Amino acid sequence: MSDGATLWASIPVPAILVDKDDRISDINPAAEGFFNASAKQMRGDPIWDRLMVDAPLEDAFQRARDHGTPLYVNHVDIGTGDAPPQQCNLQIGPLNGDPGTMMFLISPRQLAERMTRSQGVKSSAKSAIGMAEMLAHEIKNPLAGITGAAQLLSMNLGPDDLELTDLIVEESRRIVKLLEQVEQFGNLVPPQRKAVNLHDVLDRARRSALLGFGAHMVIHEDYDPSLPPAVGDADQLLQVVLNLLKNASEAADGNGTIRLHTYYEHSFRMRRADGTGQALPLQIEVIDDGPGLPDNIKGDIFDPFVSGRENGTGLGLALVSKIISDHDGWISVDSVPGRTVFRISLPRAPKELTIDEENS
Repeated sequence: MSDGATLWASIPVPAILVDKDDRISDINPAAEGFFNASAKQMRGDPIWDRLMVDAPLEDAFQRARDHGTPLYVNHVDIGTGDAPPQQCNLQIGPLNGDPGTMMFLISPRQLAERMTRSQGVKSSAKSAIGMAEMLAHEIKNPLAGITGAAQLLSMNLGPDDLELTDLIVEESRRIVKLLEQVEQFGNLVPPQRKAVNLHDVLDRARRSALLGFGAHMVIHEDYDPSLPPAVGDADQLLQVVLNLLKNASEAADGNGTIRLHTYYEHSFRMRRADGTGQALPLQIEVIDDGPGLPDNIKGDIFDPFVSGRENGTGLGLALVSKIISDHDGWISVDSVPGRTVFRISLPRAPKELTIDEENS
């Protein structure tokens, strides 16, 4: 592949070349994902038949072409005819060395905003959990002493007072269990990176859920059969999916529907703080029809100790966020009453990695 072709394929946002007759001459891989169509299918099509922009753009576009100047349109709804419009920033400019040809760059705003929010969530989660880990061990030791003392006292008490010592023992054990969950974060080993069949992971999680906490749920499979392997740790990814299925089941009080959806998105990339980027094309969605997340915690749901349930620890989703972060992936949530979607984005396994047969 030539340097120019490599650069064109590496542009992380949808890019379109439009000839002097306003027809599409080429699109990059990110645009193929955005339009859900191949470059071969779209070449020669009028740009305004394929790109629906909610703004009077044609005249401004023609002026930009005539004068060889760039055109910027921010916060505009863009649709493709095959999917609901989404708010984007649109940049249009002339292609040097090819008079009349214009390049379109489309940057979905919601994606960028959620990526920024996600990175902040992961950072705050790690900070809070790190502090909790330091305290957990110190708190568990005196709790063991309190539990033992309460049990000794109970040997010489009457039935009325036994209720009080039983309460001390029960609550002490509950706190110890909470602290053990906190310690999970520190004890979680780095993922053993192998090629993982995500559908095998989802099937294992689905079967386990239906035999336990999700016995009264309906779980549908909506898989992309051509989805390539991910790179990661199958057991840790299983833990992630089980956590999300358990949350969905508890939100619906055990009676509802969950859909497991997988698909491939060419254009999805995560940009790190150091300026480097990585493609995360493999998408998993866990979709439920429960009541949705409370408005007051939607933006903080991946923070530790944030829970929408009365007696929830708020550690399950923080652990999920940490595991996905350790896999160089990304997780987000969109929630309204009747539809909550947890979306996981993961990197594709390089060709030299083979499927982990032990966990498939």
